[in-house]
Amino acid sequence: MWHYRALFLSLILLLCGHLAAAENSPHRGSYFDQAGRTDVLTGGVRMITVQTPKGPFRVWTKRIGNNPRIKVLLLHGGPGATHEYFEALDTYFPGAGIEYYYYDQLGSAYSDQPDLPELWELPRFVEEVEQVRQALRLDRRNFYLLGQSWGGILALEYAFKYQQNLKGLIISNMVASAPAYNRYAREVLMPAMDPKVLAEIQGIEAAGKYEDPRYEELLFSNFYNQHILRMPPAEWPDPVLRAFAKLNKKIYIPMQGPSEMGASGKLVDWDRTADLAKITVPTLAIGARYDTMEPAQMKLIADRVRHGRYLYCPNGSHLAIYDDQQVYMTGLIRFIEDVDAGRF
Repeated sequence: MWHYRALFLSLILLLCGHLAAAENSPHRGSYFDQAGRTDVLTGGVRMITVQTPKGPFRVWTKRIGNNPRIKVLLLHGGPGATHEYFEALDTYFPGAGIEYYYYDQLGSAYSDQPDLPELWELPRFVEEVEQVRQALRLDRRNFYLLGQSWGGILALEYAFKYQQNLKGLIISNMVASAPAYNRYAREVLMPAMDPKVLAEIQGIEAAGKYEDPRYEELLFSNFYNQHILRMPPAEWPDPVLRAFAKLNKKIYIPMQGPSEMGASGKLVDWDRTADLAKITVPTLAIGARYDTMEPAQMKLIADRVRHGRYLYCPNGSHLAIYDDQQVYMTGLIRFIEDVDAGRF
């Protein structure tokens, strides 16, 4: 009887220890502290007015959590996609105590969608990000900028002009050169495809029939399921499907081109490789083995910036945030924590 009583008391003491540790965790109370926040009523949502050459418009943002030292602004891909595919972060960032902001760029999803082609220019998007940063009161003491795909282009361009505002920079699944992106697609990825399928895709593109259901069917079944997200399309996660469904093609096609098989729009000549050494803030470049872009070119970003680190996802593709999730999230969070702790 004494033995069981001692065991019971030991378990009680152990439980109390865990509860005390949880109470003292830096993420427990402070992460959910809403004091002084103006977005409590809306669940963290703020519509921010941005000025453009065509007048003011509103963009949608949503805050998750509270951390005065770590605030991550998320730049989605496309151009013209949505914040939604970043929702996988909900499983990981709160547990790490990371405050983060979803954000739909102008023309995307919950933000205003003006039908004004002259707004879809890279420099204007950079100024939009800066206005969002100012409205959210992010600064070099806490501001991490994470850009994925097109968002990586936007994040790099922001850093070239405004890196004095950054604490850390993350370039996910993007190279620093559209010509390098196209060369890899042309010389490596396309030759690996079924020639008949490739010819049919290129024939549809030549005819400008981008809305033809057959075009999307061919892309998803023969390219996207290998290099965008390595899952059967029927099994793609809901956040990804929602983001694809809302893609604003009036932005995407003029800037990127009709598909992810290379760039052919306004970004076709974009190349910042020679300027990477100008970036001095801590930078994480994330690449993946099966991406639409060459892993060596993504590693080049980490090698050329002043303080870089490379995270390689050996089982991932363009959305390694899903198809190599553990590697992606572990490396991403470690980078943020290392920068915050002064270990980088």
